[in-house]
Amino acid sequence: MRRSAHKKKMRRIGSDADIREGLAALVSTCPHLARIHALAGDPPLRKRPRGFEGLARVIVGQQLSIASAGAIWGRVEARVKPFDAATLLAVPERDLRKAGLSRGKIATLREVATAIDRGALKLSALDHAPEEVIHAELTALKGIGPWTADIYIMFSLARADAWSPGDLALQHAVKDALLLAERPSLQQMNEVAEAWRPWRGVAARLLWSYYALRRKSAASPLGSEARPRFKLRTALTRDQGASPRRKPGSSF
Repeated sequence: MRRSAHKKKMRRIGSDADIREGLAALVSTCPHLARIHALAGDPPLRKRPRGFEGLARVIVGQQLSIASAGAIWGRVEARVKPFDAATLLAVPERDLRKAGLSRGKIATLREVATAIDRGALKLSALDHAPEEVIHAELTALKGIGPWTADIYIMFSLARADAWSPGDLALQHAVKDALLLAERPSLQQMNEVAEAWRPWRGVAARLLWSYYALRRKSAASPLGSEARPRFKLRTALTRDQGASPRRKPGSSF
């Protein structure tokens, strides 16, 4: 029992077929995700490499749009060849600044690179580690918070059930998808996503795609400005006519 549960938890998203499998499970059980999937379509795979390069890409992309992060990453990658910890430590700060990195991100990258270079951080050892261990190892480094760890787990380790409750865009997407009156808190984000296990990573990709579509079109959520907004418990139960007293996430 424990062995099979462990394997299920460690499922990876490695192809578009995995995305489609997750979507099929999600839209068949969650009417909220079924509605936004009809609007946004299948989300992209968005795979990232493991190890130092993958973690560095997450750090570079902090608080930036996908386009801006991609442009800066391209310039950083051109200056750090091969892209490993020792090479990055040898690149002068002025070169990294010219690539578009802030001093804070340079400091974080050097902190990670130094930990790897000294053997204090072994990213390969985290490939199969529990998420709480990964969070503890990464957030112990200055400049790395829960969001960075979440995104690394989701896109570099490609775990199917990864989730990022602190991501602002994801919070807005959940708010609009569920027609909530307010942006959900961290606790509420986790409560909502319980219903999407073991495919929370696919749900996140779908919600991000929906958020991007909403921003691009400047349309109303689900195409209806006049729709009423609900408190979280009501939004989670209304589609199936369940009692609002049930626990959040239990009615999908």
